[in-house]
Amino acid sequence: MADPITKSTRKRILFIVNPISGTRGKESILHIINNTIDNETFEPEILFTRKKGDALQIISEKIAEGFKYFVAVGGDGTVNEVGSAIINTDCVMGIIPLGSGNGLARHLRIPLDAAKAIQVINKLRVESIDYGLVNGLPFFCTCGVGFDAHIGYRFAKEKGRGFFNYVKVALTDFISYKPKKYKVKIDGTQKMKVKAFLITCANASQYGNNAYIAPNADIQDGLLDIAIMSPINLLQAPAIGAMLFTRTINKSTVLQTGKAQKVVIKRKREDVVHFDGEPIIMDRKIKITVVNKGLRIIVP
Repeated sequence: MADPITKSTRKRILFIVNPISGTRGKESILHIINNTIDNETFEPEILFTRKKGDALQIISEKIAEGFKYFVAVGGDGTVNEVGSAIINTDCVMGIIPLGSGNGLARHLRIPLDAAKAIQVINKLRVESIDYGLVNGLPFFCTCGVGFDAHIGYRFAKEKGRGFFNYVKVALTDFISYKPKKYKVKIDGTQKMKVKAFLITCANASQYGNNAYIAPNADIQDGLLDIAIMSPINLLQAPAIGAMLFTRTINKSTVLQTGKAQKVVIKRKREDVVHFDGEPIIMDRKIKITVVNKGLRIIVP
């Protein structure tokens, strides 16, 4: 007869829930986790964050207690916090995508249904993926400057969340937005001066919501995909939007693409940068690099 499962033989796993991410309520998530997680494999614990930065503090304490598995329950911001806390360690991240965009989860094809995402965790297939650094801050999907960063900054100030509120902000600001001039250096050798609508450095293929800015991005190749979009007008915008959602934006004549390990962007003054959907004001010089296979993550 097999020995009974005891706490000492199970893996300690912490679910970190962001109660305000996305547009969906989190009232049922405790029930879903408790009823779906494999209790023979895992010894689960669930904690809710209260403010930005909580996940970093929680994970630091739990690693000291012997936890190795950490699940981000929320959107790309929650994923970023959890991932940032365990990069370059033997800890492992899982994702239950409950945010507005869910860029990394979508790239990795993790189900958006919470119960199905937990079934992925139960199977415990772990791979190592790349992550990026923008002026020392980790990101896992995309980072960049220009219109998308501007909209991210505006969206963060809005009360409403979700994709349709994001689109409303984007449409409102599109006409008044002025493309900016940048100096770009790629891998220390290739230099260019550009006037751009946006510049994105992508580790994963999409921003979120299946908007693919870098359809061919490989999250394990040790390279970032660079996308520089020339200024566009109102007549071009619908076609560009359609190409984002049909994974064909890389075929557009307004997009210059490439791959690199290191990108340096200079602009006239400090301004907003986005990373994994989070806007932040940074200096005029932005250094973006990639770390090859520095995060261990549970995938389908």
